[in-house]
Amino acid sequence: MQASTQVIETRSKAREDRSLGELFRDLTQGLSALVTDEVNLAKAEISEKVSQFSTGMVSLGIAAVVLLAGLIILLEAAVYGIALVLPLWAAALITGGSVFIIGLILLLVARSKLKPRNLIPARTAESLSRDKAVAQEELK
Repeated sequence: MQASTQVIETRSKAREDRSLGELFRDLTQGLSALVTDEVNLAKAEISEKVSQFSTGMVSLGIAAVVLLAGLIILLEAAVYGIALVLPLWAAALITGGSVFIIGLILLLVARSKLKPRNLIPARTAESLSRDKAVAQEELK
C-alpha cells in the first residue's frame, strides 16, 4: 500500500516538474497516437463491414438464383406430378406457392444481413466516446 502511495507522489512531482513545453509535447504526441489508433481501428472495422456487406450481397445473389432455378425446375416437375391427382390449375398453384415461400425465406435472410445497423462501425464509435471522456477528464 505504501509503495503505491510513493508511486503516485512521484508521478505528481514529475508532473509538477515538467515545463509547459514538455506538457504540450506530451499532449501532442498522445493526441497524435490516439488519432492514429482511431484511424487504424476505423479502417479495420470498415474493412470488416465491407466484407460483411459483400457476403450479404453474395447471399442475395444466391437466393435469387435458387429462386429462379426452383421456379423453372420444381414448378414444372411438381405441376406434372400433382396434375396426376388434381386438376392442372391446382397443381400449378400448390407448386408455385411452395417455391415462392422458400424463395421468400431465403430473400428475408439475405436482406437481414444488409440492414444498416449491421454495417455501422460500432467499436470505433464506442472507442471515440471513451477517448472523448478520457480527454475531458484529463483537461479538468
